[in-house]
Amino acid sequence: MPVYKSISELVGKTPLLELTGYEKKHSLEAKVLVKLEYFNPNQSVKDRIALSMVEDAEKKGLLKPGYTIVETTSGNTGIGLAAIAASKGYKFRVYVQDNVSEERFKVIQAFGGTTIKLSEEPVVDKVLKETGGDFVAAINALRSEVLSKEENIFFVDQVSNPANPAIHFSTTGPEIWEDTKGEIDIFVANVGTGGTVSGTGKFLKSKNPNIKVVAIQPGPNSLPGDANPTPEEITGVHPFEGVPDERIPSTMDRNIYDEKFEAETIDAYLTAREIAKTDGILVGTSSGAAVYAAVQLAKRPENKGKTIVAVLPDTGLRYLSTNLFNEDYVG
Repeated sequence: MPVYKSISELVGKTPLLELTGYEKKHSLEAKVLVKLEYFNPNQSVKDRIALSMVEDAEKKGLLKPGYTIVETTSGNTGIGLAAIAASKGYKFRVYVQDNVSEERFKVIQAFGGTTIKLSEEPVVDKVLKETGGDFVAAINALRSEVLSKEENIFFVDQVSNPANPAIHFSTTGPEIWEDTKGEIDIFVANVGTGGTVSGTGKFLKSKNPNIKVVAIQPGPNSLPGDANPTPEEITGVHPFEGVPDERIPSTMDRNIYDEKFEAETIDAYLTAREIAKTDGILVGTSSGAAVYAAVQLAKRPENKGKTIVAVLPDTGLRYLSTNLFNEDYVG
């Protein structure tokens, strides 16, 4: 192998793994393949968009030497950006959702990044309380009332940055198509910003319009509500149906998916715990949700003999301080 000069050269080209142990245990009659995005240099799919958005900004002259990169995130995008910023010599500041695991804050700080909880920024905290946790509205307020008054910064804005889905169209989609030799029937991905499902789904459908794209959002019991204002949530996965249009990121192409699938946090937990034991992979909560969705699809009679590919966004090592691998926690 060659000697690489930057971590940017290590992003992408992650492996596909068939969950043969899980398939055998549950007598599945469809293949379930998972794309292990924790093989990226900073262990998540967000390394792809971090690199893409930074290099796109550099090409457009929006990001220059001496600038500070700024972003809002549920964690993994911040980690990817912190690492890319460090490797390119930029400062980095990130506003992080309060409910993410402690590991995320520590990793970003290890790369030299500055972390600020959203609740610690008065403008953002006010909007979140008034809107019941509208992340998109909070970002808009941060941009217009705080960041617009600063100089020498580049606000990445992953929820509206076209370089987000673009990198999945140019890398994630082609990798899946090539590694399966075009033998893929169903593609499954979570929706956070929507970049993964939109870019990858668009590419795969350009190669074969019959490929079914399934997009995952949290189930009702995994979202804050009057009966349960602080549920265990699936970090980084957000609803895209049943919510106002203004709460849906522009990076989410709502015409690309064929089916919406709702996953509950406890199902994601139980699935992630099980595949660690059946197939030896330790993945995060959203990955558990993706596998759970793929397995439910595999159990449908009409999908017998088909190949299902699910994107697993990150490593389980970032969830050791949560209930994900706490066997005593069952919802």
